[in-house]
Amino acid sequence: MPAAFQTTRRVQFADTDMAGIVHFATFFNYFEEAEHEMFRACGTSIMQRQPDGSIVGWPRVAASCSFEAPAYYDDLLEIRLVEMTVGTKSLTQTWEAWRDDKRLCRGELKTVCCTFRPGEAMASIEIPGELRQRLVAIGGSLT
Repeated sequence: MPAAFQTTRRVQFADTDMAGIVHFATFFNYFEEAEHEMFRACGTSIMQRQPDGSIVGWPRVAASCSFEAPAYYDDLLEIRLVEMTVGTKSLTQTWEAWRDDKRLCRGELKTVCCTFRPGEAMASIEIPGELRQRLVAIGGSLT
């Protein structure tokens, strides 16, 4: 299945444990970096300051990952968005990390579009229409 979006990431020494293997939690950082690049490709940011001082952002509500093979220092990885469901207020993204033709892991992130106002609790909001269209254009499916 072709990736809806993909980017590359070189494994840094700081990403590894004493055995030289990428620490499992680091893959979530890789997925998040790729997610930020995907938002940039949609012409926006993961965090947008609004004229009224509020911020629109995307906190995580769920994250999971299944691991199949290790990654090592200096590996060049492809981080691929293979599935994205665009809800009214949420995104569910399935990411995979690949080295050459070997899938290393498959993870899922669920995020919710929220507004943050100083002195108030964050509140979920509908994904703006234009952004929903861009997310679908990049490979998302609507629910």
